[in-house]
Amino acid sequence: MDAIDEAIVRCVVHNARATYAEIGTAAGLSASAAKRRLDRLVATGAIRGFTALIDPQALAWNTEAFVEVFCTGNPTPAELCQALKDIPEVVEACTVSGAADAVVHMLARDIPHLERAIQRVRSTAPVQRTESAIVLSRLLNRPRV
Repeated sequence: MDAIDEAIVRCVVHNARATYAEIGTAAGLSASAAKRRLDRLVATGAIRGFTALIDPQALAWNTEAFVEVFCTGNPTPAELCQALKDIPEVVEACTVSGAADAVVHMLARDIPHLERAIQRVRSTAPVQRTESAIVLSRLLNRPRV
């Protein structure tokens, strides 16, 4: 990935709906050249998709938590992902080093909704127990490049 590709990526991270002309301007290319480069980034998997970022408060999901997940046995990351993917309150999950096997980022309407969602996480096959930290305020939230 060169500097032009990085400029294209920065542009679509900032605005996934940017036109080819806008992408080209950001990267110093014509619209048609920007389209070719963007298509190549998608074809090679450097860009895996385009998405809309929804403000959780627009959905009235104002309660946020980070949940450490401790598993029984030694499930693979794919097995843990399979266990968590159908829980809509789980918005992100990562395997981690340390005592926990994974950390799960969860969103919910309120504490009772969060509690039910954490209970669903606990009831999945590989999960033995969880430890939760409820977010009080979000200090910084940057788009990922």
